[in-house]
Amino acid sequence: MFIPNLLSTESGSEGIVRARIVIVEDEPDLRDAVAEYLGAAGYDVATAETAAAARALIETQSFHLAILDIAMPGEDGLSLGRWLRSKLPIGIIYATAAGTALDRIVGLELGADDYIVKPYELREVLARVRSVLRRVPQPTELMDRTDRTERRSVAFGAFQADLDGRLVTGANGAVIDMAKSEFDVLEVFLTRANRLLTRAAISEAIGFTEDPESSRAVDIRIMRLRKKIEADPANPKFLRTVRGEGYIFSLPAVDGN
Repeated sequence: MFIPNLLSTESGSEGIVRARIVIVEDEPDLRDAVAEYLGAAGYDVATAETAAAARALIETQSFHLAILDIAMPGEDGLSLGRWLRSKLPIGIIYATAAGTALDRIVGLELGADDYIVKPYELREVLARVRSVLRRVPQPTELMDRTDRTERRSVAFGAFQADLDGRLVTGANGAVIDMAKSEFDVLEVFLTRANRLLTRAAISEAIGFTEDPESSRAVDIRIMRLRKKIEADPANPKFLRTVRGEGYIFSLPAVDGN
């Protein structure tokens, strides 16, 4: 089923494309209800009842955000989410049954932008969709104009982070393989360098509701990030732990090193 845009609440600027959302859910009533609600809120929405149907859809269309049920017959939502990440710079919200904390933790570790717990209210889904879309690359038809503007970049050590292109390069311009979830955390630190950030502040900046699960997910992302940007992750030069308080990203004055 495809529900066309009904309102223009998510547009307004000339050339801006309405965000496109795919909902992958095996419960037809829930799938249709979410699609209709988001369609009425101004989004272009497509649906699929299985991961296989979603793969076929995504091979021919592009989307800005996916809402994936974790527990589906056949391929589950976590596997589909990993595949999506390899294909598109897409926002992902996982839907999980109440009480399955492990699914939520695994989903966050795999780079999900958010999760919702069933049964959920449609207003909550809309709020989370809006929050995630504010953090993922914005859909636009004016990419050529954007590419001609000055890009935000930050140098640290031998690394160069292109914040707009969401790309990190190392020595000799080699691209550092970095998951979206890792870059999200790095961007938080680079835009707040030399400031102590608590786990709660980091969680808020990347759109998590602060709780023990999201705190653990933040720690895991930081651990993985250190492995990619620190010469000695056990004794980090950039991303340092302030025991009992949080983390701080040290950006010394440019010295040519």
